[in-house]
Amino acid sequence: MPGFLDALSYEFLRNALLAGVLASVLCGVIGTFVVVKKLAFISDGISHAAFGGMGLCFFLGIDPLLGAIPVALACAFALGAVDRETIRSYDALIGVLWAVGMAVGVVFVYKTPGYAPNLMTYLFGNILLVTRRDLLAILVLAVSVLATLFLFFKGIVAVAFDEVFARVRGLQVRLLMALLLGMIALSVVILIQVVGIILVVALLTIPSVISLMLWKDLRSVLLGSVGIGVGITLGGLVLSFNYDLPSGPAIILLGAVLLVGVYGLRKLPRRIPPS
Repeated sequence: MPGFLDALSYEFLRNALLAGVLASVLCGVIGTFVVVKKLAFISDGISHAAFGGMGLCFFLGIDPLLGAIPVALACAFALGAVDRETIRSYDALIGVLWAVGMAVGVVFVYKTPGYAPNLMTYLFGNILLVTRRDLLAILVLAVSVLATLFLFFKGIVAVAFDEVFARVRGLQVRLLMALLLGMIALSVVILIQVVGIILVVALLTIPSVISLMLWKDLRSVLLGSVGIGVGITLGGLVLSFNYDLPSGPAIILLGAVLLVGVYGLRKLPRRIPPS
C-alpha cells in the first residue's frame, strides 16, 4: 500500500482513481435499478449495438462517441416503446440489436484504411489511460443522471419495482421506462470509452447484487452499492499495481470474490444446526 500511495504522484494513476470513483458512483446508483429490473442484458446489448455507431464514426474520422450516443439512445427508446403485453421478454430484440450493431461496427472498422483499433480495448478498456477530458465527460454525465433521477425518483422506483402498480397510479410507465433506459444507455456509452464494456457491466451488477443481499431499504442499497463499487475499484487498482495485473480484470475478480464471500456468509448460519 505505501508503494501505491507513493505512485499517486503520477497523474495517470490519480486520473484512474477519480475515474473509478465517478464510475462507481454512477454505476452504483443506476446499477441498483438495472439489477432490480433485471436489465443487465439490456445494458450489455445497448453497448454492443452502439458499437455500430462507433465504427461508422471511426470510418468517417470523427469522435466515435458522436456515433455511439445517438445509437445507444435510439436503442434505449425503442426498447422503452415496446409493448410489454405483446412482447414478454426483451431478449430476442436485444439479441438482434447486439448482433447487428457489432456486425455494422466491425464492417466499418474493417473497411477503414490504415490502423484498425484493437477490439479488446473496447471490451476491457484501460482505466489507466483516462485523460482529464474523459474525467470531465464522466463528471458531467454523473451529475446529469443523478439530477434526472432525483427529479423522477418516485416514478422510476415505482416502475422498477412494479409496473402494474405504477400504471394503476396513473404514471406514464413507458415514458419512465424509456427515461431509465436512456440513463442506462448514456452511462454505458460514456464509460465504455474509458473502462470497457465488461468492467461497466461488472460495476452495474456486482456492487448492487452485494448491496441487495446486505440491505433491504432502497436508500441503504443505493449508498451501499456506491460504497462497494468504490471499494472494489480502489482495491482492484491497488492489486493491479502491487501484483502487475491488468486493472479491469483485477477489479472484476475482486468484486466476484467479495460477492461469493458475502453470499457464503449469508448462507452459513442456515447450515449450522440449532443447539
